[in-house]
Amino acid sequence: MNIVVFVKQIPDPTLPGELNPDHTLKREGKLILDESDSYGVEMALQLADKAGGGEVTLVSMAPNNEVSGLRTALAMGAAKAILISDEPLGGSDALSTAKVLAKAVERAGDVDLVLGATESSDGYTGTTPAQVAELLGWPSLTFAKHVEIENGKVTIQRQTEAGYDVVEASLPAVLSVTAGVVEPRYPSFKGIMAAKNKPVDEVKVADLGLTPEQVGWAGARQTITNVTAAPAREAGEKVEDDGSAHEQIVAFLEQLKVI
Repeated sequence: MNIVVFVKQIPDPTLPGELNPDHTLKREGKLILDESDSYGVEMALQLADKAGGGEVTLVSMAPNNEVSGLRTALAMGAAKAILISDEPLGGSDALSTAKVLAKAVERAGDVDLVLGATESSDGYTGTTPAQVAELLGWPSLTFAKHVEIENGKVTIQRQTEAGYDVVEASLPAVLSVTAGVVEPRYPSFKGIMAAKNKPVDEVKVADLGLTPEQVGWAGARQTITNVTAAPAREAGEKVEDDGSAHEQIVAFLEQLKVI
C-alpha cells in the first residue's frame, strides 16, 4: 500500500510569532514538524505495515527549501518526500495550497491513500484535505478517530459531538485524522541518521504544471488588510448583593443577548 501524508512545517509554536509587512506569518529559519501532522505520519506507517508492504511518501510545501520538519517525519519511518518550495507560493490560500498538494500527489505516482491532519496549527482552515480530494476526484473522509483498510475500502470512525459515525469509501481516497487517532512514535537515533540519506524530491511550481498566477497572492481568493493585537482583558465588574444582584445579572446577560 502506497500512502501520501501531507506534512506542514511551521515556526516553533513555543516562540512568539512574527508577521511580515504583508501580514503573513514569518517562516524564516528552521521550521519544525506540525504536531498535528505527526498523527497522520504514524497512522500511515501503521497502515503500510498492516498491509504487508508499500511506501509512505511525505508531501510538504515550505519556503527556503526547508527540510527540518520533513527530516523528523522521515526519521519516524517514511520512505521519501516531495518538497515544493518556490517564491511564487508566498501568500497562497487554502485552495491554492490544495492545488499544489493535489499535483504533488499525482507526481507521487500510484497512490492508494492520502492522509492529512484535520487542520494545521498555524492556519486552522480545516479545508485543505477536502479540497485536495475534490481536485483529485477522490472520496473525502474527515475527522477520523479510527481507520481500517480491507478489500480495497477504507472504513473510519468519524468523530462527532455525540460520538462517532462509521463511514466507508473505496480507495484511493483522501482522509483527515484527528489528534489521538494513534500515538506517534519518537524517532530513534537510527531513524534520525537514516533520514539524512532518504530522498527528498525538490520541485518548483512549474514542475507541477502550475503557473505563478494560480498560486500565491496572485491566485488567492482573500486579502489580509490589517492585523491588530487582541485588546487587553479588562477587569470584571464586582456586584455587591444588596438584594437586587439577580436583577443586575439578568440585565447584564440581556445586554450580551444571552437571554
